[in-house]
Amino acid sequence: MEYITRTLEPVLRHTASTFRAIELTGPRQAGKSTLLKHLFGDTHAYVSLDDAEKRRHALEDPWGFLQQFASPLIVDEFQRAPDLVGYIKLIIDEKPSAKGAFILTGSQNLRETRSVPESLAGRVAVMRLFPLTNAELRAEPQAPLLWEPAEEVREARPASVREAWTHMLRGWYPEVALDPTVDPALWHASYLHSYVQRDVEALRAIADSLAYDRFVQVLASRAAMLLDVTDIARDVDVSPGTVRAWLSLLVGTYQVFLARPFSANIGKRAIKHPKVYFTDTGTLCRLVGLQSIDHALNGPMAGQIVENAVAADIYKGLSHRLVDGQLRFYRTHAGLETDLVVDIAGSLVPIEVKASGTASHRWARTLERVREDLGPERTAPGFVVHPGQIKTPIGKGIIAVPFRDM
Repeated sequence: MEYITRTLEPVLRHTASTFRAIELTGPRQAGKSTLLKHLFGDTHAYVSLDDAEKRRHALEDPWGFLQQFASPLIVDEFQRAPDLVGYIKLIIDEKPSAKGAFILTGSQNLRETRSVPESLAGRVAVMRLFPLTNAELRAEPQAPLLWEPAEEVREARPASVREAWTHMLRGWYPEVALDPTVDPALWHASYLHSYVQRDVEALRAIADSLAYDRFVQVLASRAAMLLDVTDIARDVDVSPGTVRAWLSLLVGTYQVFLARPFSANIGKRAIKHPKVYFTDTGTLCRLVGLQSIDHALNGPMAGQIVENAVAADIYKGLSHRLVDGQLRFYRTHAGLETDLVVDIAGSLVPIEVKASGTASHRWARTLERVREDLGPERTAPGFVVHPGQIKTPIGKGIIAVPFRDM
């Protein structure tokens, strides 16, 4: 499979020359190892703790394990032997001028792994790598984000609604996104099984695996919707506390993320429940049993899947660019709402998502009201993202944008 350039590459190279250590986390199969070997294969030794023998050595004799490798070193799946962190701290403190001495990768959020005995605070730069973005997939990794001005006009590339849905069904994990011979249904089924076995069970034992499977499927059916823990607990027949614990596992292993409601005054937030999104729509479609374009396109979850795809692409883009922004949504008790609001340094970008491929001026009405409600002085132009082909103004400060052009 041909290597595909990632958005994170320039900042990762720069950080390795300025920080003593880097922590690169993200979901399994997102391309972390491939990226690091591509950038640092000639300068860093590499070891993966997925290897049972190396993991045993690291667990039983962490100091001896590290001594067998010359620094700089990449330690893949680092969370499988978290005691190494204390010894790594000793090594990098001995040579504070040595930059990029250790690059630690993992499929769990190490900040949330309680077994990590010490922090490398002040010594480590934290980054995340997710599955491919639209821009990376079309070989434009440094393309501006949706709301950023483009330095040059890109040539329009024809794309059909079915092409957009092909990507949403396959998902954006590199192996399945880039190799058309890979069966997406089988790949995601295997991924889900591997994820449960290797990550979730490593973090916390699941006493009732059948109930956990039901929970994940119920959560998938409510993607891009308000998250009501009590309601999900009732459907799965477990306690709300169990749902919260299982949700934390999914967030901590980067399988889902939450968007909080936006309010200018957090103390008067009208809607308190967050919305839940899956990091990859291929995984989402597998969980809800969607395997064909026609079934997905014409099914009751079409709108949810498109919104999830848009939210995930923005979420990944912010992370890969290290942009300090928050993905939120806006909803009032009066019924005014928009699917997404990107909050960047106080500037608000309202975004609506439509499953239809035909742009309509009717789409602008809600966003125009939302921009007025949020305050035009701090609200950027709004966008309606859809799976069609046309990018065009559809209202005052509102632009319809094809999903492929994000």
